[in-house]
Amino acid sequence: MEKKLKQEKSDCIKVVLFGPESTGKTTLAKQLARHYNSVWVPEYARQYLQKKWNNERKTCEQSDLLPIAIGQMKMENNSAKKTDTVLVCDTDLLETKVYSEEYYSGKCDPLLDKYAIKNTYSLYLLTFIDTPWEADDLRDKPEERKEMFNAFEKALKNNNRPYILLKGAKKERLEKAIKHIDKLLKNKI
Repeated sequence: MEKKLKQEKSDCIKVVLFGPESTGKTTLAKQLARHYNSVWVPEYARQYLQKKWNNERKTCEQSDLLPIAIGQMKMENNSAKKTDTVLVCDTDLLETKVYSEEYYSGKCDPLLDKYAIKNTYSLYLLTFIDTPWEADDLRDKPEERKEMFNAFEKALKNNNRPYILLKGAKKERLEKAIKHIDKLLKNKI
């Protein structure tokens, strides 16, 4: 089980889109992958939970989080083999850990907790809540966006993760992200 949550070694720079629901993470992940002619790792939780909703009309339960984490790491590790430049991750295990703690009274599976801390990334792009809320089958708590944002930022700070805050329009966010990723690529050479 632990092996399935472990991040495999790779030569690429790994960048994570990080933050509350409906803050433009997926849009930006796709834009960055296109800009760098690279690959992006979608959010496994979305496909897993959408299938569950479609089949059972059930939402996320705490028991879903470990299978989601395993699926996310499988996708990330497979995608990392396809690039030696930039891998854009639409989420990571630290994000899953934040959701677990926020939704389930501070609780997090010990294995998820361990690998959320152990796996590392070059940069986190923390997306602010200044984008319009877009409802769908899976998103909830639009009235708690600020609290969720604070939980995400706190997790980055508490775990000493390198991050930048992205605010404003899509173009501004993209330009700022590119500027910081370009610095990482320049230092990689």
